[in-house]
Amino acid sequence: MSDYPLYFDSFDYAQMLADYPLGRGFAEGFAVLSRDEIRARQEAQFQRCVARAWEVPFYQRLWGEAGATPGDIRSLDDLPRLPIFSKNDLMASVAASPPFGDYHGWEKWPAQNRPVVVMQTTSGTTGQPQPLFFSAKSREVQALLVGRAYGLQGLRPAEVVHSVYGHGMINGGHYVREAVLHYTNAIFLSAGTGVETRSRQQVELMRTFGVNVIVGFVDYIKRLADVAAELGIEPGKDIPIRMISGHIGRESRQQIAAAWGGAEVYDWYGVGDTGLIATEAADQDGMYVMEDAQLAEICDTETNAVLEDSSPGNLIVTCLYKDDVYPIIRFNTKDLSAWRRGASSLGFNLKRIEGFLGRSDNMVKIRGINIYPQALGPVLAEDPAFAGEFICRVRRDATGRDDLEVLVEVADGDAGGVAERIATLLRQRLGLKMTVTAHAPGALKALTQVETRQKPIRLLDERNLQ
Repeated sequence: MSDYPLYFDSFDYAQMLADYPLGRGFAEGFAVLSRDEIRARQEAQFQRCVARAWEVPFYQRLWGEAGATPGDIRSLDDLPRLPIFSKNDLMASVAASPPFGDYHGWEKWPAQNRPVVVMQTTSGTTGQPQPLFFSAKSREVQALLVGRAYGLQGLRPAEVVHSVYGHGMINGGHYVREAVLHYTNAIFLSAGTGVETRSRQQVELMRTFGVNVIVGFVDYIKRLADVAAELGIEPGKDIPIRMISGHIGRESRQQIAAAWGGAEVYDWYGVGDTGLIATEAADQDGMYVMEDAQLAEICDTETNAVLEDSSPGNLIVTCLYKDDVYPIIRFNTKDLSAWRRGASSLGFNLKRIEGFLGRSDNMVKIRGINIYPQALGPVLAEDPAFAGEFICRVRRDATGRDDLEVLVEVADGDAGGVAERIATLLRQRLGLKMTVTAHAPGALKALTQVETRQKPIRLLDERNLQ
């Protein structure tokens, strides 16, 4: 035995599996508890998280500045009294206490007794990458939740799963790999992005090893279908994909399914700091919040007031399983979502969200109208010429007037005035006149970086460059 904690010695693995069950243990256990029973379990976890957070310098400062004291938060009813924080606050912590910040809270332990810490970073798509920290326990819970999601979506024993999540310092590819290897019995191909494994090679690997499930961001999954067709390989037949589990957001589910021969397509949602928050299940009727591990709020983007109706707002998350390293209480993802109402056909008593509706910090206001670039995808998909990729460019002319140009990949160039037709469609749906330019399939990949990024670029705001 080492003189310092080892990974599986640093927490009670059997207790973790009991606290966060898989398969029937979840679907016939926690998911069907009454709302009062769910609340009671959350209360016990929440109090542990709050007690731990008061030991962390980041929270001592954040909550102290808001006038909170340790005795103020007695139950979940008091949660709205605590301030919401975002990545901006975490990066300020890193700047003040480089290189890791002071939100992890490992000052509690001498170095030789510190629990095992897994460090990853965010992708840095909105700036400098942010350090992410997980204890061994929270890392396993994070992976388990993804494995649970795949099970709820219908992943079958011994299926061959092809993952296009990126690796390196980014969190996603690693914990998805751990999810499949530790919490399913599927065979896993960890291909990564088109930079890590060339797209043509990925397609050949999928055919060679009989892949029938693809996981990852759907933009690149669609791109792989195009590459397969270019190689004379028929998606869905030569590579018989049965199931796709990714991050659909506002993309067309039907278009993704059709690209792979009619595969079943499932969505799930999470961010790097929190791990998986909610997932679709077999009923594909909204995303079930994993309420034994995550507590979700939806708040007004301007006032931070908690929204109880079905209005869209920022998704705010408290991780009930992170009571050791880097506790997370009221983290503003700045992703927009809304509550899904109505009874679950599966009999689950879990809350549901609509999924990813856009970024509140990636909104542009053009002549008084708020435009979320991700929201254009479903509208564009209404036109049969749309080939699946687009990007928005905002420019300001000499008079100070802002213009939104939408660059769209279309199947047959601008044949038949497709650009004008799409411009009319966007104006009708969104109430704003936009400039649309048509481009050949694949022409925008240098701008969207669909083959190299976890999430393709959808907005180029060039107003400050002019």
